[in-house]
Formats: sequence, structure tokens, C-alpha cells
Amino acid sequence: MAKKRANGEGSIRKRSDGRWEGRYTAGYDPETGKRITKNVLGKTQAEVKEKLAKAIEESKKLDIVRSDEYTVAEWLRLWYELYAKPNIRPTTADSYHRGIESHVIPRIGSIKLKKLTSRDIQKMYKDLQENGRLRKSKKQQNGLSNATVRGIHMMLHNALDRAVKERLILRNPTEDCIIPKIQKQEMKILHPEDMKAYLEAADKRGVLPMFYLELSSGLRRGELLALQWTDLNVKERILTVNKQVTRMEGELDVTEPKTKNSVRKVALSQQAVDLLVQEHEQHPDNPILFPSPRTGGYWSPDAVSRINRKLLAKAGIEEHVRFHDLRHTFATMALSSGVDVKTLSSMLGHYSAGFTLDTYTHIPNDMQRGAAEKIGGFMETATARPEPEPPEPPEGSRCKVIPFERVG
Repeated sequence: MAKKRANGEGSIRKRSDGRWEGRYTAGYDPETGKRITKNVLGKTQAEVKEKLAKAIEESKKLDIVRSDEYTVAEWLRLWYELYAKPNIRPTTADSYHRGIESHVIPRIGSIKLKKLTSRDIQKMYKDLQENGRLRKSKKQQNGLSNATVRGIHMMLHNALDRAVKERLILRNPTEDCIIPKIQKQEMKILHPEDMKAYLEAADKRGVLPMFYLELSSGLRRGELLALQWTDLNVKERILTVNKQVTRMEGELDVTEPKTKNSVRKVALSQQAVDLLVQEHEQHPDNPILFPSPRTGGYWSPDAVSRINRKLLAKAGIEEHVRFHDLRHTFATMALSSGVDVKTLSSMLGHYSAGFTLDTYTHIPNDMQRGAAEKIGGFMETATARPEPEPPEPPEGSRCKVIPFERVG
């Protein structure tokens, strides 16, 4: 017979198999009004008493009825539509959607939300790092990059945080997961000695204005491709940056820039403006500054990256310099030419000068050596011993002391 306990404390009994069982009311079905009863088991009465108290306490924090409703897949799709998509940039929403549908749901989507564990998530991260890439190729590894897995973790963490707030789960299982470390890759630049050959290759291919502007302004790829002729003030030599080209769900789209700091005005050199004027004269009726010769519309970001690789090959540059590294090249050249960090940060559309320093001030070794030489010269001057004063002639002496010069 079950041992009678105070209301809200459940009941404990010893079963015929020798084990102890504790039962408690977890809630009531909203449709039928029937009591929802849960149980805990243990080898001893004391063990069950402890488990029962914990289960009752946890049941107060959970919406028992709703917590049984969702699988991981069902909750993630609901969270994405209700909470994520309406409140984030379209490009971020597209990234979240791909992460949910292509990576998370195929691996853990069928698990009940309330039964999802940190181990389930950790196994998923491991599999993504080893086999996550959807399009396999000989040139690339089969796994996703650390940065991509970290992005999926952040998305999943946000979704499960919402589940905690709605009392669907007691705690967020991503809290105990170990995520991949940030891979600090040394950013490459287009070296000054390679610049001439690179731009000559761009000229022969008919894309000199686009790549010249990139190297002299450091625009993001999407910002560069979204430019229209009306964004350029020829007289003032000012370029307005207020949009970007992105690819979402397989289609090109023009959206707002990455952040509010990305909306900016960038001053250009006269040579850059002259090249842009020449470019516009090639297609005066097209509002796009750099229209695709194939479609007349916007360039695809991937197509421009492919052209960059072809220019590197044509110029005989063996080092793999990504299109984004052209932006880094601009930042490095600007800093080495004496442009202050705050001005550069504004030109790049960063939210702070500190972020610019952290991201774009990797100075190549030869520049570091040059800086070391300048500092060394300054220190040598500062610590040099003063020239000795000539001795005073003895009193009454007719000798004339001639100052000597140090040799060597």
C-alpha cells in the first residue's frame, strides 16, 4: 500500500518486484481535465524520496503538457518562423534556415525536445566537423569549418534558450557542449610587387574598374556588386554605400548592408573616379555600376570570386588570395601609408576602431621589420652618448685647443 504523504508531495510504495516507486501529479490535460501522473523508481525508499522531491520541483518549472508536444525538428521550425526570422537580417535568416534543415534536423530532429541531451548535440558537432559538407570535392575536406559549426551552435543555443523560457525544457543542453575553437588563419594580402601584374590581368579581362575600386576602397564583395551609378558623386569623388547583393535560396537579392555602420560614404581617388566614369560609358542606360555582361543584372558573388582566382593565375601569383583578402589588402596598405585607425574603421564600415585593429592589422613580416628598423633608429638616437666637450686650456697657457672630430 502506498505511503500517504502530504498534498503535493506525491506517494511512495514498494512494488512486488522489490523496487520502490514514487508517484506524483505533474499536471492536468487541458482537453480532458484528467490528471497527468508521473513516477520515479529506486532501490530504496530513501532514494525514491529524494528523486520524488526533485521530480516534483522540476514539474513546477515545466509546462508538462506542452513539453511532450515537440520533437527537436518541430520546435526548431516553430522557433525559426516565430522568433528568429522576423527579427534578424535576411542573410542571417537564410543561414539559420540552411543550418536547421540541412544539418541539425537530419541528425537530431526526431529526438523529443525534452529528451535532447548535451551528448546528442556533441555527437552532432563531431559528425558535422567530419562529414558535414553537403557537396563533397577532392579539393575540400568533407567536414564543415569550425566557424560554421560555431554558427550552428549559436543558432541552436538561442532556440533552446527560448524553449527554457517557455518551460518546455528545464535547462539548455548546449550549455555543457564543447564547441570548436576559432581557427585563427593568417590573412593573406596581394603584395605590392604583384599589384601591377594583377591589375593588368584585370584590364585584359575587362574588369579593371571593379577590381581597382575594390583595392582602393576595401568594400565588401556584396557592397561592391550592389553599387549603382547614382551612388557615385563624380564632382565630390564620394561613393555612397547603402546596400549589398546576397544569394538567398538560390536567387540574387539586394538587401540592406551587414550593419548600420556599413551605411557610409567613402572618398575615392581621382583615378578611381575616372575608371568608374569610363565603365559607365560602356553601358550608359544601365543603372548598375558593374552589370554582368551575361545577364545585364547584378554579378553573382561567386562568379566574381572565380574571376579573382583567374586573375591570380594569369598574373602568375601562386599564393591563394581570396576576394575578401583584397579588402584586407586595402586595410593593410592604408595603415602602412599612415591612415589612422579611426578613419580606416569608418571607411571599412566597422562598428569600432578596436574591431578594425583586431581584424585587419595583421602586418606582414617585412612591414614589421621595417617598423622595427624605424623604432631601432629612434632608440639609437635617443640613447646615443653626447659628443665630448674639448678640454679647457690651462691658465696662462698660450696653446689653442682645436676641437676634434670623432671618426667612425
